[in-house]
Order: sequence, then C-alpha cells, then structure tokens
Amino acid sequence: MKKDSVFASFALGIILSLAGTAPTLAAEDEACRVIRMSDPGWTDITATNAVASVLLEGLDYEPDIKTLSVPIGYESMKNKEIDVFLGNWMPAQNAFIEDLKKVNAVEIVNRNLDGAKFTLAVPSYLAEAGIKDFSDLQKHGDAFEHLIYGIEAGAPANANIQKMIEANDFGLGDWQLLESSEQAMLSQVDRAAAKKGFIVFLAWAPHPMNNRFEITYLSGGDAYFGPNYGGAEVYTLARTGWTKMCPNAAALFKKLSFDIGVENTLMGKILEGEDPKDAAAAWLNEHPQSLENWLAGVTTFDGRPGLDSVKASLGL
Repeated sequence: MKKDSVFASFALGIILSLAGTAPTLAAEDEACRVIRMSDPGWTDITATNAVASVLLEGLDYEPDIKTLSVPIGYESMKNKEIDVFLGNWMPAQNAFIEDLKKVNAVEIVNRNLDGAKFTLAVPSYLAEAGIKDFSDLQKHGDAFEHLIYGIEAGAPANANIQKMIEANDFGLGDWQLLESSEQAMLSQVDRAAAKKGFIVFLAWAPHPMNNRFEITYLSGGDAYFGPNYGGAEVYTLARTGWTKMCPNAAALFKKLSFDIGVENTLMGKILEGEDPKDAAAAWLNEHPQSLENWLAGVTTFDGRPGLDSVKASLGL
C-alpha cells in the first residue's frame, strides 16, 4: 500500500472516531412542541404572551394561547390542560396559589416583573379635590353613584372589593361592584374624565392607562390589596412536572422577565390596535440585546442554537 494511501486511511479513521464521540444536540420531547398558555384577557399578559410566542415560534415550538379567566386558568393548570401562565400577580392571587400548592399542581418558574402595583384609583382632579384615600369615597357616595368599576368576573381583585363591601369597610356597605372587561372599564374612565365626572376604578401598573390618564392611586387599601398601593410582583408558573419534561422550553421561561417601561410600551401598541405578536416582534427588533440574555443556553425544539434561529426568524 502506498504511503499516502496509508495516511489517508489513518486520517479517515480519526475523523470517523471523532464523529462517533462528538456530542449530539438533544431535541425536546415531542410532547413539548405545543406549549399551552393562558391569558385572562389582561393587556399586560397579552403583551408578555406575545413576546414569549414570538420567541417560541423562532425556536420551532408552537405556542397555543387560550383566553381563560383567572379561576378557570388555574383549574386548567391543575387538570394539566395549561402548561405555563405568565400572570401570577402576588399577593393578589395568593389564595389561588395556596389552593394549588396544597395539591402540588404548580411550580414557580420565575419572577417576571417587579415594581407593579394594583389598587383602586381616581382621576387626579378628584384627588386634588380631596379624594385620596379609601375612607374618602363614602363622603361622595352619591356623586360616585355608589359604584366601583372592576375588571372581569372571577378576578381576585374583584373578590377583594366585594369582601370590602360586604364587611362595610370604609362605610361602603351600600356600594356595588360593577364587573366588566378591562377595556369596558377604561371606556367608563374615559367618559368620566372627559366631563370631570366622579369614578373610582381598579388601576394597575404596568398599563398605558398611567400615560393615557392622570390618575391617583388611593391609600388605605392595604388590608385588601397589600402595602405600597398594592405593590406586586408577577410570577411565571408552570404545571407541576412540565419543567422537568420540557427543560429546554423551561430554560427560556426561567430567564424571560420584563420591566414596567417595556410592558407599558407593548400594551400601548396593542391597545392602539396593533397585533400583539407584531408589536412584540417590532420591539424585539429594536432591542436585540434582550435576546442574548433570554436565549443563553436555549436551543430550538430540535436542538439547534436558539439565538441564531430566533434572530433569523426576526430578520436580524
């Protein structure tokens, strides 16, 4: 055998040996391809779900978002019909979480937002007139028509308001909670503000309502909404066992977090009529540095480098 032929055979043997020992990229279990998430109809969760969806699609997963009230959404997690929820507002939803923990139904994946707040508010012109605390409401009950505007039925914040009314706290025993959608509630605020009328309603941050209206959060509601004007943290939850079954997708959700400014921007675009995923994709194009943090160590569904795949899907 010629010398060069011997060398070629030796080299080929080394190459084949290295190929046999090289690590292979691990694909996610097929059951993980579709990721079921819930949205209670809140614009902030619509926004964060949209960001997650754009990232997941870039990683070749299939996000499946279902619009479910908070109680139904949590029941669906308990029944293993929902995998991930990005909207666990704490401490407002503490009762739900305690019930789910008792049956080991959910895992806390990540704190995706801090600095949030959630309590009753009035337009600032009413605060300037002296309505700054829960205890100030009853003095002007007739002007308010004894109504507090809430969000959708089943929301924990509504339940807190109803408890307050039933306990006749702050003298509000003859008041009524008017439950409606977020958008319907804000439409009422818009109408009242246009004529400097009286209205008290659930308000929270992040939300573009804080930019759209001049509002003042009421003090005094600590027993029902917590201190610091209902100061809150928002957590990502997964149904028990999902993070172990789908560790790669879970790695994304463990890193995915936001801030008040980001959510205000995205929510504003959505409320202006922009498609949520289009708004999310546009924001990601403008802030590609976020991808580096969120996708570190995350692969596509079939094991390819995740950052490269998402950037390609966004045209970066």
